[in-house]
Formats: sequence, C-alpha cells, structure tokens
Amino acid sequence: MDDDCCSTQLLDGDGTFNVEGLDRFVSTTKLSDCGLSYAVVAIMGPQSSGKSTLMNHLFHTNFREMDAFRGRGQTTKGIWMAKCVGIEPFTLGMDLEGTDGRERGEDDTTFEKQSALFALAVADIVIINMWCHDIGREQAANKPLLKTVFQVMMRLFSPRKTTLLFVIRDKTKTPLEYLEPILREDVQKIWDSVPKPQAHQDTPLSEFFNVEVTALSSFEEKEQQFKEQVAQLRERFFHSISPGGLAGDRRGVVPASAFAFSALQIWKIIKENKDLDLPAHKVMVATVRCEEIGNEKLRDLKSDEGWLELEEAVEAGPVSGFGKTVSSILERCLSEYDMEATYFEEGVRNAKREQLETKALDLVHPVYVTLLGHLRSKALEDFKSRLEQSLSRGDGFAASVRACTESSLVEFDKGFKDASIKQANWDASKVREKLHRDIDTHASSVCSAKLSEMTAKYENKLTEALSHPVESLFESGEKDTWVSIRKLLKRETDAAVAEYSTAVVGFELDEATVDAQVQNLRDFARNVVEKKAREDAGKVLIRMKDRFSTVFNHDNDSMPRVWTGKEDIRAITKDARSASLKLLSVMAAVRLDEKPDKIENVLVSSLMDGAITTQSSQNRGVGPTTDPLASSSWEEVPPKNTVITPVQCKSLWRQFKSETEYTVTQAISAQEAHKRNNNWLPPPWAIAAMLILGFNEFMLLLKNPLYLMVLFVGYLLSKALWVQLDVAGEFRHGPVAGLLSISSRFLPTIMNLLKRLAEEAQGQGQQQQHQTPTAQKPYTVDSHNSSVSSSNVSYSDSGMEYSSPSQMHRRSSKGEVEQS
Repeated sequence: MDDDCCSTQLLDGDGTFNVEGLDRFVSTTKLSDCGLSYAVVAIMGPQSSGKSTLMNHLFHTNFREMDAFRGRGQTTKGIWMAKCVGIEPFTLGMDLEGTDGRERGEDDTTFEKQSALFALAVADIVIINMWCHDIGREQAANKPLLKTVFQVMMRLFSPRKTTLLFVIRDKTKTPLEYLEPILREDVQKIWDSVPKPQAHQDTPLSEFFNVEVTALSSFEEKEQQFKEQVAQLRERFFHSISPGGLAGDRRGVVPASAFAFSALQIWKIIKENKDLDLPAHKVMVATVRCEEIGNEKLRDLKSDEGWLELEEAVEAGPVSGFGKTVSSILERCLSEYDMEATYFEEGVRNAKREQLETKALDLVHPVYVTLLGHLRSKALEDFKSRLEQSLSRGDGFAASVRACTESSLVEFDKGFKDASIKQANWDASKVREKLHRDIDTHASSVCSAKLSEMTAKYENKLTEALSHPVESLFESGEKDTWVSIRKLLKRETDAAVAEYSTAVVGFELDEATVDAQVQNLRDFARNVVEKKAREDAGKVLIRMKDRFSTVFNHDNDSMPRVWTGKEDIRAITKDARSASLKLLSVMAAVRLDEKPDKIENVLVSSLMDGAITTQSSQNRGVGPTTDPLASSSWEEVPPKNTVITPVQCKSLWRQFKSETEYTVTQAISAQEAHKRNNNWLPPPWAIAAMLILGFNEFMLLLKNPLYLMVLFVGYLLSKALWVQLDVAGEFRHGPVAGLLSISSRFLPTIMNLLKRLAEEAQGQGQQQQHQTPTAQKPYTVDSHNSSVSSSNVSYSDSGMEYSSPSQMHRRSSKGEVEQS
C-alpha cells in the first residue's frame, strides 16, 4: 500500500514547495494521463483531531499518524499528498497541517490561511474534520477554522464550486438528524458574518460551496464501528466527479497534465500575498501547458521520419501526393495536441492550437515553396520541349506558344492542386505568374532567335543574289550600270520580302513590327550594294587600267591589234581613256535613288576635254580656281552616297595616265619599227643613180649569161641564208642584238647548207642511173639546223621558193634543174 499511494510531502513547514517530489509523484502515479478524470480531496481541521488517521482508513494511504502513547502534538507539518488507493477515478488526497496548534502559537495564523487558500484553490472536496462536542458552541474550535476558510475564499476572484464535507468525529448518542441542522445554521452564520466584496454581498453560500455532513464514531472507543462507517463513507468517493457525486458540479478543473505546474503557480501567488485570480490562473496554466504541448508536438513533427523523408525527397524533385501526405502528418500532429490539451481552457487551447498550426505550417512552407519551384521549373522545361517539337513539325510559332503555354499552366495547376495542404490556404498565384513570365520570356527569346535566324537567312540570300552580279556589273562599267543594279536590287529585294512576309505570318506579329522588319531587310539589301560599291572602288584603278588595255590592244572585233603603222594611235588612246573614265564615273557615287547627276559630264569635261595641267602653268592667274574637281563632294549627290570624291578622281586619273603612258609609247615604237622593217628599197635618187652608173655593168651581164647564172645562184643562196638566219626577226630586237645573233650563227648555217646540197646532189645522181632522162624530178635542196629554225629551198625553171620556220610548204617547179 505504501508503494501504491506514493506519499509525498508537497509543502514543508516553512512553506517550501517540493517541485521535484511533485514531478516524481505525477510521473510515478501517471497522473498526467488522467485528463480531467481525477479528483483532489483535502482535509483540514484542528491539530490532533485524527485527520491523518481518517485519510489512511478512508483512502488506504500511509500518512503519518499521531502516537497517542507519546502525547498529543503536531504530527503533520506542511502539506502531504498521496494517491487514494482503489478509488475510481484517480483521486489525490492532501493532508494539511492542523490548525490551532501550540507549535505555531496563537498569533501565527499565516500558514493556516495560506494552506487553507491553497486547499480551496486546488481541491474539489475539502473535508473539515471537527469534534462532535464543538457543535452548538460559540467558541468551539471549528469556528475559527470556518472563518479562515470563508475569509480566504474571498481572495478568490471567481471561486471554484467546492464541496465542504463536514466529518463529525466521536459522534455521541445525539442523532445526526439533529446535529446537521445546527451545523448548517452555524456555517450560515459564519458565512453571513464574514466581510464580502461588493459583488458578492448577496451571494448565497450554495453558490460557492456544496455542504455535506457526516458523522463517525470514536476510533479509539469504537474502532470497529468507526471502520465500518469509514468504509461506507469511502463508497461516496467512487465516481465522485460524476453528476450526483460529491464533486459532480465542480468548475474550473485544471487538466491533470498541468496539475503540478498549476499547484506551483498557485502557491507562488499565495506566498507573495497576492489575491488569487483563479480564472486568470486557469488561463495562465492553460497558456503555459498548451504552449508546452504545442512545442512538444512541433518537436515531434520536426523529427517525424515520414516528414524527414518527404523533405529530403522534395529537395531532389517534385513529389507526387505531397499535399495529401503533409496534410495527414499535420492532422496527426494537431490531433495529438487536441487530445492532450482538450481539458484546458477552450480559448487558450484554440489559440495555442492555431499557434502550433502556424508554426507547423511555417516549418512546411519552405519545403512547399521548394516543391512549387520544382513544379514551375518542370512546367517551364516541358514548355520549352513542347515548343521545340511543335516548331520542328512546322506549326505556326504563335499558335504553338499558345498551345504549349496552356498545357504547361494546366500541368502546373494540376501539380499545385496535388501539393495543396488542407490546413493551409496558400496562394500560388505569384509562382504561377512567375511561370507565366518565364514562359513569355522564353517565348520572346525563341521568337527573337527565330526571327533573327530567318532574317539572317534572307540576308544571306540577298547577299548571294546581289554580290556577284553587282560586282560583275561594276566590272563592265557601262553607262546603264546603275540602272541594271537598281533593277537587280528591286527584283531580288521584292522576292526576298515576299518570302519573308509569308514566313512571318505564323508569328502573328503586329503590322508595325512586320513593316519594320521588311524595311530592315530592304535597308540591308541596299547596304549590300553600297558596301560592294565601296569595296570595288578600291579596285577602280586596276579596272581602269584593264579597261584601257582591253580597248587599246584589241580592235572592235576583240582581235589583238598589230601595229603596222596604219593605226591612229591618238584616236585609239582617246577611246581607251574614255572607256576607263566611264568606269571611274560609274564608281564615283552610289546611284540607287534614280536621281540624275553630272558626274560623268564633269569628269569628261575636266579630264578629257580640258587637259589637266600642272600647277606651275596655272600659277599665272591670281583669280579663284574654276576646276570643278577641286571639291570633296559631287553636285546633286548627297555626301553619304559619295564613294570617290572629285579630288580623289583627279588624283586617280593622274596616276592612271602615268601608268598607261608606257603602253602608248610602246605602241608608237612598234609602229615605227614596223615601218623600218618593211621599207627595204633605197631612196628614189639612189635607184636613179644606180641605173645611170650601172648601165655598162648591166649590159655586160646581158652579153655574158654566165655572170647572170652566177648572180642567180648567189641570189638563191642569199635567200636561203636569209630564211635560215631569220634576219628580219633578229633585227626586231635591235640592230646590235641582231648582228650579234647573226654573226654567231652565220658560219654553222653556211656549212649546213653546203652539206645538205652535197647530200642532195649525191642522191640525185643515184636516181638518174635507174630512170630515163625524160622522167627526172626537180632537184630540191633542204637545209636544216637542229639548233635553229629550218626551211626548204627548191630550185626550178621559174626560180627558188622557201618556207618559214614554223611551216613547211611544198613548192613544185615547172622544169628540172640542169646540172652543169
């Protein structure tokens, strides 16, 4: 029984609260598990009135009892408590120090009042132990006790409904029916005589107390009867808190889990001699205890394995069923709180529950936000993937963006719904808006990239379609070059714009944007031509020289000119320079706007008609210059369209002329050389002198044919040497070079001719031995030199014929050569 009742001193004689002992008592007896299903019974009365004895017999406790053989004195010091064994529901018994003891003296009633107030604040049933012979007596021991009870009761702002069980000890023969009315009357008189607050002046005793009266026989004289009566009284404490029980109508019960804290706080307030506001104390206890329960449940939530696994999974990516799982975990946490805090004051309990729910949601919210981030990222990635697939299928851009956006938002909304927590009303609109912004941003970037790619595609097409044709037109340098370029530019630009406009229909761009893009494309095409013009302007001098060379060195049929002396080099040079000047005028400015200009006329008049003179020849006048090329811009041509300024044209022309003068000089030299080479006859006066002075010799030759034959043979040999040595060709390089070349080849050529003549003569003699005299063929002499060109010489009745080194010509003679 000692082990079962767990007797513990709650307050010692000095009023020190035994916190550790109370906590150990609560833990050992499992009082905290009882909720509201427990009762507290306290007993008070005069010292040595048998209070401990009654409690031990009534509740099977083991409070220390007085030893009558050792005298009467104080046995219980302070307040002791124990579990009432065998009583249902859980009943906690308190044994208070007796009043009116000589140990504390007559004037030291402070602890009595404090302990009485503590008992009234804590206990549901207060047993007032009193002697039977004190009933009806004015100065009996029970009167000060009752006054103390009623006085301290007034310090409770809202007293509990407490049951006062008067136990009359050592009952006499007077029936209880007569004793009880007298006792109630005395109690009422004491109640009426006690000063009360204004609010309770007319409050009846029954508002605060249930008064019950019972009587017990003397323990010392009638022990057996006493035990039987106590056993009957014990029955009344079973289910004492049920309706109709001793404490059936109690109020303001503190849940068992907060009993220890509540008792400590009540005692602290009583010790500080402050008025005990039980409603406020109840709220305070509920606040503290509910806070503790809430913190405990929050710690349990933080260490919950299911929650930790879910948190770890969310860090890795989206988790299906997140909302349902978290809602279940939170519901379990809040249900456990409700179960433990159900008996505390409702307002406090609900407030702390909300606080717990808020803290729990604060714990969950970062994980929830992370999950929404995963959902947003996944929806965005799905949008990117769907958009790419849709565009690869050739679907329209705008339609693809709308469809993919709708699909991604629906997917996000589905994920958000799955992640929604029942206990929270969190709004994901901001995350959804961010997703929408991210989608729009990506769509805009893709749109820009696609448009840039498409623009680059058509720009490349324009570049390919314009660059080479424009360059070719610039190379031709005709009068209608810019007309052809404008037609080419318009044709290619219109084609590209038409294709581009068709291609951007799927993007559903506004008209202003499309017009801007089209204009950019037109500007690009124009820039290609302008850039090409400026690039080719750097080659204008080379092309002018090429044009000059082409016109100067070729005739109208594009055949190379042979300077025979009949050509008009001055006219040809002028034509070639005019053609080159026309090329310069074409490249001088960009003419894409179909505006007339005078560039060609200015160049012709300044560079062709009026010769460019040196500054020294112009230095004679003092007036201002009238040179139209002494400017940095062309008249009627905007500066931006100027490619070659007038000053640059003038400089280029000077350089051009200086670099082409050599070609003209060479042509003139070639004409003169040709004339010299083709004029072999001596002057007429020399011919006349030769006829007059050589008449006698001529007559001599006519008279002697042998001389004539010798001269003829000499002529043939000279002609053969002339052909073999290519005298005319050698002297084309100059007389000195010709003489040196002929002198080095003269002797080998003579020897070669003689050798060939001998071979031919020997061969001819052998043929005559086998042929008839009438069947003879012409005698032919061929001379050949392996190191020089060869020619064939034939002798006949009509004379000798020869072939050039590059060709072999057959010559037939009309007669045979007679050998002599």
